[in-house]
Amino acid sequence: MSGHVHIVGGGLAGLSAAVELAGGSERVSVYEAGPACGGRARSYLDRQLGCRIDNGNHLLLSGNPAVYRYLGLIGARDTLVGPKRPVFPFVDLADRLRWTLDLSRGRVPLWVLSKRRRVPGMRLAELRGLLALMEATPDMVVSDCLQPGSLARRLLEPFAISVLNTMPDTGSAALLGAVVKESLARGGRNCLPRFPAVGLSESFVDPALDHLSVLKAEVRTGSRVSAVEMADGSVAALHLGNERIALGPEDTVIMAVPAPVASGLLADLPGFSAPDEFESILNVHFLLPQAPVLTGGLAQARFIGVVGGISEWVFARDRILSVTVSAANRYATRDLDELAAIIWNEVRAAIDPAATAPLPLAMPPLRIVREKRATFAATVPQDRLRPGTRTMAPNLLLAGDWTATGLPATIEGAIRSGHAAAQAVHARRGMSGRPK
Repeated sequence: MSGHVHIVGGGLAGLSAAVELAGGSERVSVYEAGPACGGRARSYLDRQLGCRIDNGNHLLLSGNPAVYRYLGLIGARDTLVGPKRPVFPFVDLADRLRWTLDLSRGRVPLWVLSKRRRVPGMRLAELRGLLALMEATPDMVVSDCLQPGSLARRLLEPFAISVLNTMPDTGSAALLGAVVKESLARGGRNCLPRFPAVGLSESFVDPALDHLSVLKAEVRTGSRVSAVEMADGSVAALHLGNERIALGPEDTVIMAVPAPVASGLLADLPGFSAPDEFESILNVHFLLPQAPVLTGGLAQARFIGVVGGISEWVFARDRILSVTVSAANRYATRDLDELAAIIWNEVRAAIDPAATAPLPLAMPPLRIVREKRATFAATVPQDRLRPGTRTMAPNLLLAGDWTATGLPATIEGAIRSGHAAAQAVHARRGMSGRPK
């Protein structure tokens, strides 16, 4: 007997679950509170700039298996682009030093033997920090593992901040180690930088919605679930304002909303826990009068890592230069206009030496996007609060990058959580999972 799967939340976790389940024996409905699906990984038309931008910057890797499975299912694998080599340009603003990290394609890290390809000033002994991260226990923080030196300051600490969205002195070493195991430890073939050719929605959202439409799945935007009605330890109904959606005995709910929303809806669910501390991300999008002509490693990668400033990553997307600042709670009291001016000067310092013409001295039109609760704080105590897929209610499952995926809050983790929830639906039916 088939059932109805109600997916609450149309971010990538919810869409991932829906894509896995649509077209099978279950009827699938997605309820998204906002006007558009995608959550923190979507694009929109910014009226202030007069162009389309992403609401955040996401750098993916060729070795993200869940991402590529999801894109394959929705027919969008070819919408991710990036350099043909695992190259990562960097600039150290404090030392006015530029380099390109050029990883070996295979598992053997030959790049560490070449001064031209590795982090300037690093000592081979510092590589023990990478091994320590991969062997870290759940109670260790990143700074416990790092060796003092250039490798930590110019690569591993910035890497930790961008991956965890948490500072190294509090960030979970085990979570960062899990990412290292799936990227650097597997060789450069798994570290090719990837990002959407057009935008996040064009890669991750719009093709998924088209796919779900073809398979007759229902997607309802502007549909906020206001309450979860429980009876006899199971979900009996969902309330969307004045609308009550009753669940049958074969029906399942996948709660794929952000952690604070899930905590509000499931406050009375026995055994439920969720992270309750969060970190912000600051993105600044600058609109140039014309696209810069770039050279060298920056021309290959279309992005550059920044060390020694407020900026962390600068992405070059035609006329848009888009800057990401992770773990941005530390700048919460700073004036946004002041921050933008500092960041623009850092962008000029990062881009000008690799461009055929200097950027404008005057700050161009810009849009500042501050996500105050972008991710859970990836600390040791908060990681312990992350719940699994299943709950004490047999017909209620959880999905989201804040659940216990084994990874930090990333697109890869969000999509994995949706896949895990779909597999749990199949398991509830006594199925091993419908192949696609």
